[in-house]
Amino acid sequence: MTQAVADLFVIGGGINGCGIARDAAGRGLSVTLAEQGDLAQGTSSASTKLFHGGLRYLEYFEFHLVREALEERETLLCAMPHISWPMRFVLPYSPQMRFENDTPTSRLLSAVMPWMKGRRPAWLIRLGLFLYDHLGGRRILPGTRRLDLSRDPAGQPLRPGFRRAWEYSDCWVQDSRLVVLNARDAEARGARILTQTRVVSARRVGDLWEIATEGPQGAARHQARALVNAAGPWIGAVIHDVVHLETREGVRLVRGSHIVVPKLYDHDRCYFFQGTDGRIIFAIPYEQDFTLIGTTDKDHHGTPEEARCTEEERDYLCAFASRYFTRPVRPGDVVWTYSGVRPLYDDGASSATAATRDYVLRVDAAGAPVLNIFGGKITTYRRLAEHALEKLAPFFPQAGAAWTARVPLPGGDFPVDGVAALTGRIRAAHPYLSAAHAARLVRTYGTEALALLGAARSFEDLGPDFGATLTGAEVNWLVAHEFARSAADILWRRTKLGLHLDPAQVAALDAYLLTSGAGAQRLGPGGGPRGPEETPRPPDRL
Repeated sequence: MTQAVADLFVIGGGINGCGIARDAAGRGLSVTLAEQGDLAQGTSSASTKLFHGGLRYLEYFEFHLVREALEERETLLCAMPHISWPMRFVLPYSPQMRFENDTPTSRLLSAVMPWMKGRRPAWLIRLGLFLYDHLGGRRILPGTRRLDLSRDPAGQPLRPGFRRAWEYSDCWVQDSRLVVLNARDAEARGARILTQTRVVSARRVGDLWEIATEGPQGAARHQARALVNAAGPWIGAVIHDVVHLETREGVRLVRGSHIVVPKLYDHDRCYFFQGTDGRIIFAIPYEQDFTLIGTTDKDHHGTPEEARCTEEERDYLCAFASRYFTRPVRPGDVVWTYSGVRPLYDDGASSATAATRDYVLRVDAAGAPVLNIFGGKITTYRRLAEHALEKLAPFFPQAGAAWTARVPLPGGDFPVDGVAALTGRIRAAHPYLSAAHAARLVRTYGTEALALLGAARSFEDLGPDFGATLTGAEVNWLVAHEFARSAADILWRRTKLGLHLDPAQVAALDAYLLTSGAGAQRLGPGGGPRGPEETPRPPDRL
């Protein structure tokens, strides 16, 4: 069966693909997006969960990348105050902190101050933070301040040797929810979103692309005026095996691994730790009861599906964090690990850490155009989408202007500082909700939490209780509105409640999806019913 000709066919349901689909649909273009698994099933659900400028990229003189990311933090914060919020980061200082040997800053300092022997001087860190405060036109987020760790509560979990620190601002984001909300908004604006749909081939036929897919409804054929390859770490496979392009552009796969351990401290701030090897990691409050620690940077030589946190990476992160925390972080403390593969543009850098994080967009217009997306950061996804549409503008003169800046995503239509008020409003309408339950719903669904709860007058009215405040009403909402099909979709991407449920509760959720019909299909503007996930990827564990 061949579908109507679309303007754009997007391959990949990660943040770049869904961001481009949303932007293009809002400009009046017809869009089809195909994702081989679940939305955000790859790299886009395996980030460090931050909207941040990338403080360490200043050492590589990536000022354009940092400026754009810093400008985007507040733009995005205004559009999604439910799934993103400000956080303060504490950067403890030690004279033993060092640069990586191959950064432009380390080479410059070694030339003019050889007696430093690669160490980061305090004045240079403060200069970097000054630039970080001012490059992006910060308006909402507070600036940097100095801390005395002997008096500030942030010093209590740390070893006594750390006396001073700086505290600066960045933002937290629920990465996989960001992807899903972009997909939902794209669909609401007319895009067709096809999950569990693999692109088998794409070839130029005259002035069009002819795309063959395999999905829940079997084989299908699609036609489009332009193709967007936003396959993330699969970009090379799409170029060579699906589209069969000859190109000199290369992708460098870099694995970033994270560990999650029981909560290491009680305050709500994050830590930015610098190592004696020049690397940095974050320690971040996570899901109320845990601390998230990461990330590593390792060249990845397998397939993206094979990415796992290795024992070496786990032990490295534990040892790194233990150099700062009074209470050692041991491998046995780790309750969950996850790894994502970043598809960076291969700029010939000597190490994975030094490879550029900036995105590169390449159009092949030898016939119907194809746009290949290399790299990118979750913080700059919206600007990447705008630049992608700029690249495609010559082929679609009828497309509208850029429009996404500060336009709310579903559920985000309330003020940045309005979370408490919205939570109070929901509890007033549904007084049976606990404070924790209401807060989680607001931080997940924003104003749409009221529609999810509907006319329920008691907790029992919300249907089966699967644990950790997950109810049948929420599961039904996720299936009906957010492309969820399996327990893995719900517990590890739409939420992170998999950290809180035991195997019996997960089995009960699986049974509910099978027997209630909630997971049997999802009908909507994107097409027909959705089939089962082929091979659900379990969360990484060691």
